[in-house]
Amino acid sequence: MNLKDAFRTQNKLQLVMNEAIDILEEPRNILKIKTTHLRSRVMKEAQDGVVEEEAPSEYAGCANQLAQFLLFLMKERETLSQAIREAKGKLPLDLDSEVGLNRQRQTLSRVFRNMASLRSSEKIIPDGGCGYRFNGEGNQVMYLCDARQVTTIDFDRNKIRALGARFGKQADALSMEMDKCLVNTEVDYAPPFDLNDSFDTIFTDYMEKNAD
Repeated sequence: MNLKDAFRTQNKLQLVMNEAIDILEEPRNILKIKTTHLRSRVMKEAQDGVVEEEAPSEYAGCANQLAQFLLFLMKERETLSQAIREAKGKLPLDLDSEVGLNRQRQTLSRVFRNMASLRSSEKIIPDGGCGYRFNGEGNQVMYLCDARQVTTIDFDRNKIRALGARFGKQADALSMEMDKCLVNTEVDYAPPFDLNDSFDTIFTDYMEKNAD
């Protein structure tokens, strides 16, 4: 598989692990809770009633198997991570660092392009201003008036526009280079299941293959 598929496999392994962990973290899936209604203590002729709480998951009662399943998935993740590290070591660039740097380039390009789109302007705001005066009784009162609002850009638009274009081109070029790396770099790993399979299919197949 290539690096792109390796990352997809990594995500799938994590999703399957998360689902197994969710099952084990629900107490009702790993504990049997039985409540006995001691009716005979109130009425000797009455029979005690027993109520067992129903587990929310169909995998309740499979705690041991799920624990082993998680060990299997963890081992697969370790193997895949090592294979990815080895593949990355053959690349002409540091993929992890460049992903973060390129995300920052894209952010800077967006900020500068947005700045360059701003314009100086002037407008009248009806009743947007106020003043104070004394009325006939000698009291100071507020009155409304129109306001002129002048907005002036406080930067060199040409320089900012050039910076936006510069970082945009750098980010696009590096994105293309990284895409080539993801597609053309081989990773020595074979997934243990079809990535389109559901949790139920993956877990059931595992249990069948590892049945005592």
